[in-house]
Amino acid sequence: MFKGVITALVTPFRNDAIDEEALRRLVDEQIRAGVDGFVPVGTTGESPTVTVEEHIRIIKIVVEETRKRVPVIAGTGANS
Repeated sequence: MFKGVITALVTPFRNDAIDEEALRRLVDEQIRAGVDGFVPVGTTGESPTVTVEEHIRIIKIVVEETRKRVPVIAGTGANS
């Protein structure tokens, strides 16, 4: 069971691409601030605006950066 503060992350972009460095910083800053988990590409409305490859990459970055310190709930929404 999940509890506490679980952040629905926004994905930073720069020059029409995922800003991977900024995303990693965001994850680390949130963990240091005490969040209890993340939902990347979840309820922030990004799913219909990113490619499948970007969607997967965002989730991988967040999982890598958490280093198992907090759980990650991968967003799975998409337009059909």
